[in-house]
Amino acid sequence: MKSFELEQKRARSGLSKDGRKQVEIEESLESLSRYLDDWVKIPVVGWRFGLDALIGLVPNVGDVATSGLSFYILLSGVRYGVPKITILRMAFNIALDYLVGVIPVIGDAFDFVWKANKKNMDLLRERATGKGEGTTSDYIFVFAIIGVLVALLVASIIASLYILSILWEQFRKSF
Repeated sequence: MKSFELEQKRARSGLSKDGRKQVEIEESLESLSRYLDDWVKIPVVGWRFGLDALIGLVPNVGDVATSGLSFYILLSGVRYGVPKITILRMAFNIALDYLVGVIPVIGDAFDFVWKANKKNMDLLRERATGKGEGTTSDYIFVFAIIGVLVALLVASIIASLYILSILWEQFRKSF
């Protein structure tokens, strides 16, 4: 990792001030994605997980706590000139995380595997045109998608609470 960081510093030294700023933004997004999806490595097996999966172990809290950060990565797609269809795909990654996250235990296991933020960063790297500024229609599109995702998040929380209440009733009746 150290040699990679040295290469990055050398590459930045030949860039203009604006170019360095863009690289720093990209590095901050990479760091954010890494903390959310690949922060901890399990020795021997090599599996990685992050704060998204860890906080997600607390029902409903994880999705609410990390959704703003996922939305930030989604919004950065506009800044980097990602096509709208790719932004829609990025939103689908987040939505699938919410939908499966409703199911107790399975949703938690899914968080360890799916890594929506990492997938979104891969899409951002692949499809960014680097145009730097989004148009008004781009931002309207993204905020509309975020509105749908927030509604989906609220619906998943309600469904999760309903499932938990059913499980609690079954647990209470058994004793």
